[in-house]
Amino acid sequence: MPGDKSISHRAVMIAALAEGETVIENFLAADDCLATIRCIRALGIRVEGPDNGRVRVRGCGLQGLREPEEILDAGNSGTTMRLLLGILAGQPFFSVLTGDRSLRRRPMRRVTDPLRQMGATVLGRDNAAFAPLAILGRPDLKPLCYTSPVASAQVKSAILLAGLFADGYTSITEPARSRDHTERMLREFGAEIHVDGNAVAVKGRPQLKGTEIAVPGDISSAAFLLTAALVLPDADITVIDVGLNPTRTGIIEVMKIMGADIEVFATRKIGCEPIGNIRARSSRLVGTSVDKNLVPRLIDEIPVLAVLAAVADGVTVIRGAEELRVKESNRLTAMATELARLGADVTETRDGLIIKGGATLQGTTVDSYGDHRIAMALAVAGLAARGRTTIRGAECVSISFPGFFEVLNSLRP
Repeated sequence: MPGDKSISHRAVMIAALAEGETVIENFLAADDCLATIRCIRALGIRVEGPDNGRVRVRGCGLQGLREPEEILDAGNSGTTMRLLLGILAGQPFFSVLTGDRSLRRRPMRRVTDPLRQMGATVLGRDNAAFAPLAILGRPDLKPLCYTSPVASAQVKSAILLAGLFADGYTSITEPARSRDHTERMLREFGAEIHVDGNAVAVKGRPQLKGTEIAVPGDISSAAFLLTAALVLPDADITVIDVGLNPTRTGIIEVMKIMGADIEVFATRKIGCEPIGNIRARSSRLVGTSVDKNLVPRLIDEIPVLAVLAAVADGVTVIRGAEELRVKESNRLTAMATELARLGADVTETRDGLIIKGGATLQGTTVDSYGDHRIAMALAVAGLAARGRTTIRGAECVSISFPGFFEVLNSLRP
């Protein structure tokens, strides 16, 4: 599988703040992660690669970044923008961050508000609610004890990264536990991290040291292939060396609850992350309920879970997923609209979807909305549908899974 997108982003950013060289293996050379590399280079850090999945970062320590001569462009990557905001908040210089049209519509005050409380100056449209954003950082940020209204790994990571530049401890408490790659990786580089339930704290002013990072395969990308195996007849797929971080495996749990013939084996650990192999085979599936407590652990997989639900027997109800309205597209509306075009019975609610399964999907023309996860979910739906399905804007899969369609073609019998 391609390298994990979340981990690839974080590896380059934290390596830039460490002293000495970091070597990253299985880095995801997709559009979003390449945007992170470009921004880090613009901040004066030497980054070599990616070369066959290998990236070398020559870190310069917490205060080794330099003021960029140009506007930092995060492209379509919310992770790049939000996490960089945390880093730039602790820098003694001025910088400007922007992104593409989709990213400029995504909410940023969930990050800019706490960073302002720590002492950074952040300006932007609608009181720094949307990019472009201008940041005048300061190397002596104030520590913060923050309670987040949303469970978001991007918000949590931005605050923890800013906390590196504050004296004492900076902490964030979430309503539910979001993916924990940042705290795992910070600890790997030498930071002092404390975790207590949904609360995470970092001690400021650590001396981070370069290291070696092996990026696991991306379970979010694997979910599309696993779903294809579950819904197609006589199918059998094994994906190897996939990340099995417990804050990311909600999709596997839901698949099992729905009756999936799915097996996780050869589990082990590489660096700070658990990995393993996952085998999925054709299955008779039944509907289920997904509530807000589980959503943070499968937030990126809900589009493909909707496909799974459309072909399962019975009703699937997804609640507490309103965060999907402010992703690369409004993913609730996108999946409800496009699955309906394919013949599924889908009702969109304020915070989720109600999907009556068992429909026979019929191929048609559908729209990706320029969203990589919508495009890949619709590709899986198209495989399960009768006839030909055409996906408009399908090239956006390069944001997270370059070669996705080539991989699908390679799996044909």
